[in-house]
Amino acid sequence: MKKLISLLLLAVAMTAQAQNPFKKYTDKLPFQMPEVAAPTIPDRTVNIRSYGGVGDGLTLNTKAFAKAIDALSKKGGGHLVVPQGVWFTGPIVLKSNIDLHLEVGAVIQFSGDEELYPIIKTSFEGLDTRRCQSPLSANGCENISITGNGVIDGNGQYWRPVKKGKMTEGQWKEVLARPGGVESKKGYWVPNQAYADAEKTANMNVPAAQTEEEWNAIKRFLRPVMVSLVSCKNVLLEGVIFQNSPAWNLHPLMCENIILHKVLARNPFYAQNGDALDLESCKNALIVDSKFDAGDDGICIKSGKDADGRRRGIPCENVVVDGCTVFAGHGGFVVGSEMSGGVKNILVQNCQFLGTDVGLRFKSTRGRGGIVENIYINNISMTDIKTDAITFNMYYGGKSVAEMLADGDNPDNVTKVPVSEETPIFRNIDIRNIVCNGAGRAMEFNGLPEMPINGIRLQDIHIMAKSDAVFNNCQNIRQRNVKILVK
Repeated sequence: MKKLISLLLLAVAMTAQAQNPFKKYTDKLPFQMPEVAAPTIPDRTVNIRSYGGVGDGLTLNTKAFAKAIDALSKKGGGHLVVPQGVWFTGPIVLKSNIDLHLEVGAVIQFSGDEELYPIIKTSFEGLDTRRCQSPLSANGCENISITGNGVIDGNGQYWRPVKKGKMTEGQWKEVLARPGGVESKKGYWVPNQAYADAEKTANMNVPAAQTEEEWNAIKRFLRPVMVSLVSCKNVLLEGVIFQNSPAWNLHPLMCENIILHKVLARNPFYAQNGDALDLESCKNALIVDSKFDAGDDGICIKSGKDADGRRRGIPCENVVVDGCTVFAGHGGFVVGSEMSGGVKNILVQNCQFLGTDVGLRFKSTRGRGGIVENIYINNISMTDIKTDAITFNMYYGGKSVAEMLADGDNPDNVTKVPVSEETPIFRNIDIRNIVCNGAGRAMEFNGLPEMPINGIRLQDIHIMAKSDAVFNNCQNIRQRNVKILVK
C-alpha cells in the first residue's frame, strides 16, 4: 500500500511538472514562494507582414507593429510573428495577452532617431524623473511574452557616452568619427553638445531641466532603458537575444510573476550604464538558464533609490536565479545600490561568473535606507574576477570596484552618524559552495560603523586571489571551511 501511494504521489508530481516546467524552481526553497508559470496566450497568430511590415532594414515599421498589436488586442490577444529579416522600427508598445514572437533570423532593430521617442514620466536608476520612451515597453499589462530565436537590438551607440579608457585606439577613432558627437572632456565622448550641457547640471542622470523646451532640447541625454516592463503581471521572456541597449537592457519594474528563460542579454563591455538585467521592486520572479554579458552589472536586484524608493516602498522579493552565466560586467550577481524599498527572499544557485569585475556584489550607501535580508547563494563558480570575489560595500558612490581602486578611493569607515530611515541594513545572508579561481582580492566587507553588516554565513568557500579578505564594520560573520589561497 505504501509503495502504491508513493507511486501515485510521484505520478501526480510528474503530471504537475509536465503542466508547468517551471514548478521545479519553486520547490523546496528556504523561503515561501508561490509557483510561477508562463502566461497563457490565446491561440491566435498574425504575421507582421500582414500589417504592412517590411523587413529590409530600411523601412520604418513603427506603424506596422502598432497596427498588428492593436488588431490582436481587439480580438483578445495572440501571437505576433516576426519572420526572418531586419525590422527597423521606432518604439513598440505591447498590450495584454500578446506574445511578440521572433522566428530564427528575425532582428528587430530600433531607430536611433530621438524624435521617435517622446519624453515620458518614468523611473530611471531608482528615481522618479522623465526619460525618452523605451524602445520596447508595456505598462499595466497581464499575460505578455517575448519569445522565439531572434534578436532585439536597441542601437545603443546612438545614445550612450563612451570613455576612451575602456576602448582600443582603433575603437576610439571610430567613436570620434561618429557624426554629431563631441569630446566633452578629454577621453570622454558624448552623442551631441546638448548631451554634454545636460550632464554638467544633472544629478546622477536626473537633469535640471524645468520647462518643456528645456526637456526637449536634451532628448539625447534622456536615453531610455531598452525593455521597460512596468506594473505587469504574468510575463515571459524566452529564447531571445536582447542587445545594444541605450541604457539598461532589461528592466522589469514592479512586476509580478515574471520568468526569464534561456535569454541572452548583452552589451559592449564599454557600454555606460549598460546593465544586462535590473529586476526592480518585482515579486515572484524566475531567472533561469540565461546568459548575461554587460557593460555594467549582470544580474542586478533593485528596489528604488533614496526618498523616492522609500516612498514607493515596494521590495524586490521572492526571486530565484538558477543556472545562469555572466561574462563581462561590473558584477555577476548584484544587490543595489538602489535598494531603498528593500530586498528579501532571494535564491541564487548553480551559476558561473567568468571575467566579471566582481563576483557577488552587495552595494549601498548612506541615504538609501532599506533592508536587504534572507539572501541564499549556493553553488557558484568564478574565474578571472578582476577585483573582489565577494564584496559588501556600504560606501558606494556610482563607481565600479575596479574604478574605485584605480582612483585610490578610501571611504571613511570610522566616523559614525545617527541611524535613521536613511540607513541601509544588510543582514541574514547565506553564502556557500563557492569556488573562485583567480580574483584580485578574496573578499571585502566594508560596513557602516553605525550599522555593521550583520549575520553573514560563509561556508565551503575556496578562493584563489592576489590578496586576502578584508573585514570592516561587520558582526556575526560565521565562517566554516573557508579557504583562501593568496597567490
